[in-house]
Amino acid sequence: MEIKKVFNYIWVLGSTLVLLACGQRSTVDSAQPSNSQNNNTVVLPYDSTTRTIHVLVALCDNTYQGIVPVPKAIGNGQDPANNLYWGCEYGIKTYFNRSKDWKLVKKYKGKSAILERLVYKHKSENYYLVADAYDGKEIKLCTVDFLRGLHGQLKDTLQVDNKIIGIAGNAKLNAYIGHDGLMDFQLDQRFKNTDRQKRNAIILACYSKKYFAPHIDKETVSPILWTSHLMCPEAYSLHDALTGYINGESNEQIQEKAAKAYSKYQKCSLRAAKNLLITNW
Repeated sequence: MEIKKVFNYIWVLGSTLVLLACGQRSTVDSAQPSNSQNNNTVVLPYDSTTRTIHVLVALCDNTYQGIVPVPKAIGNGQDPANNLYWGCEYGIKTYFNRSKDWKLVKKYKGKSAILERLVYKHKSENYYLVADAYDGKEIKLCTVDFLRGLHGQLKDTLQVDNKIIGIAGNAKLNAYIGHDGLMDFQLDQRFKNTDRQKRNAIILACYSKKYFAPHIDKETVSPILWTSHLMCPEAYSLHDALTGYINGESNEQIQEKAAKAYSKYQKCSLRAAKNLLITNW
């Protein structure tokens, strides 16, 4: 059953008008993503020659997040298929499904905090992208899981294409997409690197450098891309940043790609986009 809806809404970033069309609802496998709340997860040996990008998406939620409300249908954090950051035209699921660079190889339907998991394989390079859609009311858990994975405190694996790949702390790059919940709540946990492995991060949320930096180990984490101000964390910026990352480009070149995408879709100047999407410490 195909559901398409078009909404107009005002995003709090100047007076930019964003047009969003919800994507297509599809059937998914009944397999359950591993429960990130379970600290007793058995981590299997994995193929370290295969590189993984793990993206955690906190679904947009008018009820459970401190956001400027968006239209009800795209702001339901318990409905991934129609959510602003997942199923809408520029959501992770719809945008990457249409990408010429990525192929969807596996879908999982969740039953707890992770409502859906998608696994993509890059069409020319040995990279997988695992994207998790967290229930919007679980934004705090999503944030904690991201930070734990980034510091090697949470490690996991996933079997796909007859191989086992590393996710969370076993991924090469960890990304967070969504509302900056750290603007609304405090975290009691301390996030210190546990294995001295260096990891890369992309954090697309409002003021992400300001709010996430105090929780990140500067010695072991390289922030490839994060933000200095209010922003719209839609998929195009992440998609184009990953193109540069997979091609082995510098952080500044990756920033340029992401800023060009943001400038194009948000109809702002490239200079403004580069001032918003920043890199490094």
